[in-house]
Amino acid sequence: MRSLILATLVALCASLTHAAPTGTFRHAHNVGFGAQSSLDPASKGRVLQIIEKIQSRLVRPGRSGKPEPDLATAWEPNDDGTVWTFHIRDGVRFHDGSALDAGDVVYSIKRVIDPDYGSPARAAVKMIEHIEATGPLTVRMRLGSTFADLPLQLMDPRLRIIPEGSGETVDQTGIGTGPFKVEKFDPDGITVLTAYEGYWEGPPALARIEVIGVPDAQARLQAFLSGQLDMERGIAPVLRRALDKSLRYQLLEIPTGNWMGLAFRTDMAPFDDPRVRRALRLVVDRDEMLDLALDGGGVVSCDTPVAPNDQYRAEMRCPPDPERARALLAEAGHPDGIDVDIYVSSLDPSWPVIGVAYQEQAAEAGIRVNVVNAAADGYWSTVWMKKPAFTTSWGERPADQALNEAFHSSAKWNESHYSNPEFDHLLEAARAELNFAKRRALYIKAQDYLAKTSGTMIPFHVTQLVVLSNRVTHFDPVPNDALRWHLVAVVD
Repeated sequence: MRSLILATLVALCASLTHAAPTGTFRHAHNVGFGAQSSLDPASKGRVLQIIEKIQSRLVRPGRSGKPEPDLATAWEPNDDGTVWTFHIRDGVRFHDGSALDAGDVVYSIKRVIDPDYGSPARAAVKMIEHIEATGPLTVRMRLGSTFADLPLQLMDPRLRIIPEGSGETVDQTGIGTGPFKVEKFDPDGITVLTAYEGYWEGPPALARIEVIGVPDAQARLQAFLSGQLDMERGIAPVLRRALDKSLRYQLLEIPTGNWMGLAFRTDMAPFDDPRVRRALRLVVDRDEMLDLALDGGGVVSCDTPVAPNDQYRAEMRCPPDPERARALLAEAGHPDGIDVDIYVSSLDPSWPVIGVAYQEQAAEAGIRVNVVNAAADGYWSTVWMKKPAFTTSWGERPADQALNEAFHSSAKWNESHYSNPEFDHLLEAARAELNFAKRRALYIKAQDYLAKTSGTMIPFHVTQLVVLSNRVTHFDPVPNDALRWHLVAVVD
């Protein structure tokens, strides 16, 4: 009898462990890429809110942000850090039933590093000169020079592995090895994802996820409050206290390396003068701007994109100095100040606040700011990188990637068109330095140099507010890039 009871309990536990996926989870995305929206992870229009659930990387961030195995189980460099070998997880299958092997990895990375393809993710891994399969489940990457932090770069959320030869169709099919697969892709409407029960970490708890295109932040919030969505990220800070007191919702506060700010194109007058750019940043009271834009929900930054908890973060002070800013403008030939149009959008509810706060702070130095409201729909394709000055935001990236992708003179998405040989040299020297202390010193020097010369004002890093309906469970308070979507569940 005792053995029968034990066997029954074992069977019951097994059935619970492998329970069929159930329930539907709904959330929105901002349709920021408009008609260019795509399920190709390496494309400009990739919709990360979908891709994060359907495709996997070789390396992913753990809860601490450090590299953790995903489709690669282990990796090791040679003695000088110029050749890296990755071991690919056995037994993984794509949504179309094909088995993952080294050929898929080689194909996926080659697409990204091919300059003719023009992937925005190329800046993260362009140090890879050659990649080849050395066995069915082993891949070797040869770099152009020593690079000690390659696994950090491979955590890039766009570096997903897709089936070999699928580059022409993946933008619509989204085939990957992630916990969910695409049933219908409609970036302007409702994209439907269903559980992939063959996922290597086990079947997802959710049966279905609907990702709904809602460009306007206020409309997304209203959809959540009316029960049409189960999650909304990036909640306006002014709502934090009200939502936190409500018994109807769960509010998560998640420190991140995400940042937002103002970009001034350094290839356009008057921003082509480094004295003007320095003046534009000296007028900012960052603590005040953080309080106004995020109700204090963030960490002040002195124009470095490197996350507060990153091992290479430079600690700097940058109090406002409007008098010095006015003097620099005079030196640059603008004794009466300058007029600046800054484009903002409701795509992010904090952007208009940043624009107005900057308008008031800059006035003390004779910088006359005109805040221009641009449409949320298609903002990234019609305003970003095109207007002389505009609001911007970037997701968290490792230090080297954050600095290279947004500021290296050769970076495709160098939004401010910043070009400085000395800064480029510092980054290249840091990448080649195997000694951690020396490498860290170089990255810190690069950030200090950037803070004095760049065309981007980065006032703070964001503590992200995520609000969930009470029916959601197993949603960890980590940056979305580290969330394990196969564990998330809903209780009806």
